[in-house]
Amino acid sequence: MAYAELMREAARPERPRGATQRSRKPPANLTLQGRNLTRIFGEGETTTTALREVSLHLCRGEFVLLMGPSGSGKSTLLAALSGLLRPDCGEVVVLGQDLWQMAPVAQEQFRLRHFGFIFQGYNLFPMLTARQQVEIILRWGEGMPARQARRRAGEILSLLGLSRRLHAYPDQLSGGEKQRVVIGRALVKEPAFCFADEPTSALDWQHGEQVIALLRAAAHERGTTVLAVAHDPRIMPFADRVLHLEDGKLRAS
Repeated sequence: MAYAELMREAARPERPRGATQRSRKPPANLTLQGRNLTRIFGEGETTTTALREVSLHLCRGEFVLLMGPSGSGKSTLLAALSGLLRPDCGEVVVLGQDLWQMAPVAQEQFRLRHFGFIFQGYNLFPMLTARQQVEIILRWGEGMPARQARRRAGEILSLLGLSRRLHAYPDQLSGGEKQRVVIGRALVKEPAFCFADEPTSALDWQHGEQVIALLRAAAHERGTTVLAVAHDPRIMPFADRVLHLEDGKLRAS
């Protein structure tokens, strides 16, 4: 299904209600399980426990929102689940494989193949245009022919309101425009997982709602497992489940 169709589907008036962590039993289509994840920073008197034996599951086609106050461990949990930060204890099983038991090269290839990331930092290449930032993911990561990659990159950036900014370089883009390029880059390859850290933090609500609708459509129509960290309560009605993290522990809403 084309992304234009996904956006039309996402824009329908009926939206899923947010659910709590305990609102339903784990279904059979699990794609990721985190078990007893613990992460400690510092030593001695400066020790901080960011995660305290956190366990959770994610499913195919699910849009899960992770909320909590600043410093509660949300970004740390996101990094541990996505292979970017090794937990001190616990395990992460993704598509039946133990993520932290993989060799470094195998883990990197696994992330490249299955994961899409939306970071708070933009991490854009300064010498590439907005369209090239997205196009390179398809050409070098997916082996897609140049013409097809160019068309797909333009399509998703247009859906994100950047049709007139395709040829702009990062230093010519506003913060919100850069964030939308990052989001397009994460979703264009239709990954099995999308990990988003504050995806709407640099956007006004008009563009933020559009981005959340696209993430929800990626989950519901493409089967992507989406985990998003956010503070904005306006996002909650779009989510299938809402998890709350406080002092490194998950709690029910």
